[in-house]
Amino acid sequence: MPADDILLDAEERMEKAVDVFRHALTGIRTGRANPGLVDTLKVEVYGSPTPIKALANVGAPEPNQIVVRPFDPGTLKDIEKALQASGLGFNPQSDGRVIRIVIPPLSADVRRKMSARIKELAEEARVAIRNVRRDANKAADGEQSGGNLTEDDAKQCKEEVQELTKKHETLVGDLAKTKESEVMEE
Repeated sequence: MPADDILLDAEERMEKAVDVFRHALTGIRTGRANPGLVDTLKVEVYGSPTPIKALANVGAPEPNQIVVRPFDPGTLKDIEKALQASGLGFNPQSDGRVIRIVIPPLSADVRRKMSARIKELAEEARVAIRNVRRDANKAADGEQSGGNLTEDDAKQCKEEVQELTKKHETLVGDLAKTKESEVMEE
């Protein structure tokens, strides 16, 4: 495997780790309403768990309210049950056509817990990125010992992998800081 392929594979895998982290952050509550809070929710309807996005239009018309408009009015009760059972602490209110979810303000204790969870997720993402670096370095060593890469090429490849690692770890750190500041603001 040429050095370029090792680098390309490492970069793709690091991007995936950052994307997983970014997606995990959308499920963390801040002080304002965000449709991402319920996007990952599965609703038991038509005999199978279905993502809420496939059943309804989810929006946040006000900073403290999420509105769920089902495409099929027959799924309204199922969506409402799923929201109540989700463990997100929401109390959905239905008027027969739409479901409104009022997002209560976060207490200082909940904000600290959310901040700690963001740090945990960021560390998991950094570990995933470092694992990719380890795998790429191992691949470079294997190619060098197999005679496919020179010692200088292997060293250059490892340096470029380290640069990719720093870049992606910085990105994770920036995303975490941004989300943490959103959570901590009143």
